[in-house]
Amino acid sequence: MTKSKELTTAIFLTLAMLACLIPPAHAAQCGNGPGGFETWKQQFATEARAKGVGANGLSALMATTYAQATINADRSLHSFKLSLDQFMVKRGSAAIVARGRGMKQRNAALFASIEQRYGVPAGPLIAIWGMESAFGSQRGNQNMLSSIATLAYDCRRPEYFTDQLYAALKLIDRGTLSAGQRGSMHGEIGQTQFLPKTMLEYGVGNLESASGALNSTANFLKAHGWKAGAGYQPGEQNFAAIEAWNAAQVYQKAIALMGRQIDGGE
Repeated sequence: MTKSKELTTAIFLTLAMLACLIPPAHAAQCGNGPGGFETWKQQFATEARAKGVGANGLSALMATTYAQATINADRSLHSFKLSLDQFMVKRGSAAIVARGRGMKQRNAALFASIEQRYGVPAGPLIAIWGMESAFGSQRGNQNMLSSIATLAYDCRRPEYFTDQLYAALKLIDRGTLSAGQRGSMHGEIGQTQFLPKTMLEYGVGNLESASGALNSTANFLKAHGWKAGAGYQPGEQNFAAIEAWNAAQVYQKAIALMGRQIDGGE
């Protein structure tokens, strides 16, 4: 190879490497405050349109507002840093267990049908139900899409919440969710607080109803390896499915312990 060809090749390779490092001009840029949110929406809408998001989803996206309450809550997640005993007290585990035992008796047919279909017993489902929404009574009152769009824009975890945002837009395009859907601070929906991507993948029926939420939760656990009849305490086979439900170790242990107590153990 001649020196001139070597030089040409080197220049070409250098330019190719630089092109890989430079983001596309339209790529939506994250931010750490409300100032850039409207510009980000325009940029993200261009990307979303190219990925097949329809008119309903795009219209809903453009109507979102920066959710400062969501950002405040996201920066204040302190309870997962508590010890198990402290966490159980803070989250009212004794009340959840006491009420959960009554729920199990009153809804025996529902829980029997869920266990027959998914292999998941009542205890851990009721523990999750009580922990997530106080048995459906505390589902949040934030605009779900604004919360998720804000977190997708925020620089702390944009990749994770971008996936959630695309799932939410898909559900809106399908008519499964409305642009005005209410949820909790991070966009969680329904009686067991599904995020949109989890709803898209594992949702069974109406998550605002107890039956739909509990069946969906059991479906999630089964899909993450739950085996009928196996134990679900730390170190046992089904604990891995509880770990998949929530990444916080103190939460996982609390669900396992409360579930065992609801199911009649100590």
